[in-house]
Amino acid sequence: MIMMFQEQPISMLIVDDSEDDAYLLYSEMAARGVKVGFRRVDTAGDMSLALEKNDWDLIICDHSMPGFDALTALEILKQSGKDIPFIIYSGHISDQAAYSAMGKGVNDYIQKGNLARLIPVIERELKGAAARCAVRQADTRIMELANFDKLSSLPNHNAFCARVTESIAECETSGSLPCGTLLYIDLDRFLRINSSFGYETGNEILRQASSRLKACIADSDAILARFGGDEFGIYCPGLTERASAQSLAEHLKQVFEAPFMHTGIELYLTCSVGIALMPDDGRQVYDLLMNAETAMATAKRGGGNGFRFYVREMNANSAERIAMESELRHAVERDELFLQFQPCVDAATLKTIGVEALVRWRHPERGLIPPDRFIPIADESGLIVDIGEWVLRQSCCQAKGWHDQGYADLSVSVNVSAVQFAQPRLLDTVNRALADAGLQPQALTLEITESVIMHDAESAVGMLRALKHMGVRISIDDFGTGYSSLSYLKRFPIDILKIDKSFVHTLGINDEDTAIVHAIMALAKSLRLVTIAEGVETVRQVEMLQKAQCDQFQGFHFSQPLDSDRLTERLAGERPHLRPALH
Repeated sequence: MIMMFQEQPISMLIVDDSEDDAYLLYSEMAARGVKVGFRRVDTAGDMSLALEKNDWDLIICDHSMPGFDALTALEILKQSGKDIPFIIYSGHISDQAAYSAMGKGVNDYIQKGNLARLIPVIERELKGAAARCAVRQADTRIMELANFDKLSSLPNHNAFCARVTESIAECETSGSLPCGTLLYIDLDRFLRINSSFGYETGNEILRQASSRLKACIADSDAILARFGGDEFGIYCPGLTERASAQSLAEHLKQVFEAPFMHTGIELYLTCSVGIALMPDDGRQVYDLLMNAETAMATAKRGGGNGFRFYVREMNANSAERIAMESELRHAVERDELFLQFQPCVDAATLKTIGVEALVRWRHPERGLIPPDRFIPIADESGLIVDIGEWVLRQSCCQAKGWHDQGYADLSVSVNVSAVQFAQPRLLDTVNRALADAGLQPQALTLEITESVIMHDAESAVGMLRALKHMGVRISIDDFGTGYSSLSYLKRFPIDILKIDKSFVHTLGINDEDTAIVHAIMALAKSLRLVTIAEGVETVRQVEMLQKAQCDQFQGFHFSQPLDSDRLTERLAGERPHLRPALH
């Protein structure tokens, strides 16, 4: 007997004007050992009521009834919004009519004279419905984890930015400028709590701090979020006066004056607050955040337990940053930039099947400058466009060199920043880089973060389709940290999901992060996408990812980023029969 039917009875709604036919269906299933409960309806009103009051596993509907038919019943099901397998059961429907009905959403049909198909069809459709349900649950879980901080249950950075952007847009549309104030809040010397009492105590204090901040804005339409660590943000629509913003900042200071309690211990904390007003200090959420954070840092350097309004002079002291931008402009022409390549290995063979190109900067005086220092400067200054084009051209040429040495299956991945992705010339840039190198498009993968494509989804779809038409592959980088959902992913012509290393790092340790990795795997499989786990560092992570059926791995467990010569040596070691001849 079919195993899924042995676990629990199925609930079946029969839409049929014949009691005898309904009982015949029930009897056929019962005779095959299927536990089933059913209700028969024969009018549109009764069907709507049945859908409203009960959750049905299956609907079997007669094709034609007096004053009612299967297509009308199907429309009622669609309007209910429920995903229930819908099967036509008729003795008079032609194959042509049945196929037409299936084109409109009917799952399958069964001739009343051929009940041998009944059980297999029901089993298949129930399994399909269960799979769709699992994907929806995974998508919901991903959305929850992507938009809410799991410690405080507050919106996270992504959700905060999205909501503030919406609020600013509404304000600008209505013409009611200025329109709001953003406050950036950081707890002073919070690390002492973790180091002295442990992370569990620290987490409890953060939960209490979140509750106090919630209480501060309880009677307003302010947007509160936890950004991570001990940092929070508040955006207050309609708060436009400096005096009112100052009053709120002073109130925030006051709510931290009472001691925090944990296991009978009194702990005292203060906070530093930075304030940015829209539009004087920025018209976009990211500008407001940056400037408010700058003001907060100024308050913290002043001893903490205070607040500062942002002023432009706060950024004027970043002489090193300005100098670095100037030097970065000449880095390409002075041959100071170079590439390293981190291998990506197949989960089954653990052999290198691709590489990610990573740009590095060796300054003649400063030495090796980390990417997290110069890439943000390149993004903000627009230099990332030229640097990105250089990386793309160099990566394509290097990949062609490896192909010529016999490693024809090796692919190269290149990161595309938000600034690059917004450039109309991106298509021409990619096309020229491929043509000049003589590299086949399918050997190139472009890595784009969730936030980039979600910033303007409609434009992103067009650009991604054009790139796909060119033949290159598209990868979504750092998946799980942004705000993609199943509905959006289905729209985007993508090939690969790269699971962010933050989830891989706590795999098997943090239950929620482990759950989201499995959810992403299920999501990817349903959409037939390749999955790559970033930041793989341990054997345990490898084993768990293999069990979860992850396709590829990337991380220090296999290799740190290598220069082209060392990567070539690695390839030769993995495939000695392709080792280049010595001259």
